[in-house]
Amino acid sequence: MSAEDLRAAIGKRATIRLHGSEGGFRDIVGVLQSETSLINRRGELIEFQPDDVAFFRVIPVFNRRDADTGQLRIYDTLTREVKSIESRDGFISIYCCGPTVYRDAHVGNLRTFLLSDLIARTLTLQGIEVQLIQNITDVGHMADDFEEQDKMLAESEKRQVDPFEIAREFESRFHRDLALLNIRAADRYPRASENMDSMQKAIGELIEKKSAYVGSDGCVYFDATSFDSYGAISGNRLEALKPGHRYEYKDEGGKRFHADWALWKLAGGRTQMIWESPWGAGFPGWHIECSAMSIDFLDASVDIHVGGIDLRFPHHENERAQSNSLTGHEVVQTWVHGEHLLFEGRKMSKSAGNVVLLGDLIDRGLDPLSLRFALLENRYRSQMDLSWESLEAAHSTIRRWRKLMSEWGTSSELKLDNEITDSLATDLDTPRAMQRLRAIEKDMTIGAQDKRAIFLYADQVLGLALDRTLDGKALTDELKQLLQRREIARSEKNWAESDALRNQLESAGLEINDSAEGQSWSWK
Repeated sequence: MSAEDLRAAIGKRATIRLHGSEGGFRDIVGVLQSETSLINRRGELIEFQPDDVAFFRVIPVFNRRDADTGQLRIYDTLTREVKSIESRDGFISIYCCGPTVYRDAHVGNLRTFLLSDLIARTLTLQGIEVQLIQNITDVGHMADDFEEQDKMLAESEKRQVDPFEIAREFESRFHRDLALLNIRAADRYPRASENMDSMQKAIGELIEKKSAYVGSDGCVYFDATSFDSYGAISGNRLEALKPGHRYEYKDEGGKRFHADWALWKLAGGRTQMIWESPWGAGFPGWHIECSAMSIDFLDASVDIHVGGIDLRFPHHENERAQSNSLTGHEVVQTWVHGEHLLFEGRKMSKSAGNVVLLGDLIDRGLDPLSLRFALLENRYRSQMDLSWESLEAAHSTIRRWRKLMSEWGTSSELKLDNEITDSLATDLDTPRAMQRLRAIEKDMTIGAQDKRAIFLYADQVLGLALDRTLDGKALTDELKQLLQRREIARSEKNWAESDALRNQLESAGLEINDSAEGQSWSWK
């Protein structure tokens, strides 16, 4: 990024992505004061170097939040209704449950991480400043980990590698996958292992408030009966929860009530990933991690909490009970959950042999953004059945759109489209926004420059990198004119003219393909 480009935007509101010192990214939003500084909404002066800028965009005036048409409305799992997201003086905080880093995130996990990105991008489009925190669970304890051994330690034992070395490896691969999917980096990625003091402090406070107790086995448990509205998110009421259900760890004989859960587990025979505490050496329960970090990093006020539907119970139910008991108020204003993702009709699992990673798409020669495209064609809170066929179709459409974008010019101008704006603001109706782009593509009454400007406007949220240049030679003006003439001929059903133009184009080295979506081309 040149200093001249930044200098030209001085006085304007902009979003800037900076290269981080440890290989990641951080985003800053505010009004540019110079080519090396901006002031954010809190009045803080943030300085940077132009060489550190990975991405820079001026937020257009028309992107300002409009209370009538531009305000995001999204489904809240707690209230079971689509509700408006109210900003706090133009600011929204988001907490997204992150990965447990003992393995690669599969495409179902990535669907959830995309959801938080779509929410943040939509709010940014509306001129709202977003702070996004996503935790890294590097101490184990996923909901399906409650077997005989923690999976982080199991992977460590299998590979004969330190568990934290494994955690850092998969954390790095998680960030790589996010970048490949064009998911913007969160403001912070706090690790559970580096926030142990915060978790122990929260546990101590819960004991003081009589919301938790030391069990007969020396472990600390949350008293589920102390929280009157337990079950409000999932509908699972305490009186209906029966003993023997697989809620938590198998060795929890020290708790008073079967639905209580561990806040701190004593190490027992465990020798790795343990910490000293007032209750003895051990490790934290999974749920306390998100309560402690969301309270600490977002000042006990989370506007939107994002996660997969599988986390609704018990994780988010337990997190809400902990957080509200600690603060005395409703910490999370809106709970947003993404639905399950099937692959070719089946739930992904190791036993079924159908776990699909982003790397598998790349190995097949597919653009990784074909996954993002395919996910966008489905509502986030509807169960989705992904397939190789749908991914290949998405790959083809992305290539066609990028070719069209190059034919439509080189302008970086954006043009607001009310239907796209309304689609995104209405419970993230991305399928409707995608259909609008397909209609614009075919609409002969819209000029090429306007088409490009609308596609670029939508891509601020869709994130498909539609202005990315395809490999190969650039089209000459003559070839662009021939392609446009052929589009007109096909729309008028002048098949003779269409065939004659195809012959001219193919003689010039292009390969022409026709489909229900329109014509596409590639170099032979």
